[in-house]
Amino acid sequence: MSATFSLEDRVAIVTGASRGIGAAIARSFVRAGAKVVLASRKIESLQQLAQELGPSAYPFAAHTGKEADCIALIGEAVRRFGKADVLVNNAGTNPYFGPLLEVENAAWDKTFQVNLKGYFWTARELARRLVDRGAPGAIVNVASVLGLKASPLQGVYGMTKAGVISLTRTLAAELGGARIRVNAIAPGLVDTRLASALVKDESTSKVWLDRTPLGRVAQPDEIAGAALYLASDASSYVTGEVLVVDGGTTMT
Repeated sequence: MSATFSLEDRVAIVTGASRGIGAAIARSFVRAGAKVVLASRKIESLQQLAQELGPSAYPFAAHTGKEADCIALIGEAVRRFGKADVLVNNAGTNPYFGPLLEVENAAWDKTFQVNLKGYFWTARELARRLVDRGAPGAIVNVASVLGLKASPLQGVYGMTKAGVISLTRTLAAELGGARIRVNAIAPGLVDTRLASALVKDESTSKVWLDRTPLGRVAQPDEIAGAALYLASDASSYVTGEVLVVDGGTTMT
């Protein structure tokens, strides 16, 4: 592995780490030398992953739809490992699938609370601590290609991901002088539990794959490589960018 892709001596926090993209990112970060705090609402699945990854991984239950939990998460990383350098905002929810005009307030509020507010709360807390230390850092926000275009039947989810992209660019502009880089990943269709309704529905997945040049759904490990790039010094002159990882879907 090239030294520029190394995360030696870095402490990273990964939200939504219990499975899917988050777990894949956590594994790649540990392989790259990082100490990783694994965050999710339920501790049991995190403990299983932490056991797999060894002493470099530490599980911590946090509901990122709650501001107090977001603040506690960053604080726990500092308490456990002495500092925090990297944040991957990956936790997400998508409770409603259907026409935008029919969405109920509860689904709207839950989606924004976790997918957008939680991203801001954790990023804010890490950035404040990095500024206090006078240390550089990296924030990687997992957005979606649905934040880049119209997203019929997933309108609320798409709006939160568009908000994540806007949040990424604004924080990048405001924090660049403090040597804190902020970037986003926009995955296409990935084989995860969150996307299972799309992946497993043959008619829906066919529509998606017919306009995807690579002709297949992504695996979580294929998103982890993008996260490692943006978290490491390999991307030391990259900030405010949205790295699309979608098999070519958005170019067709």
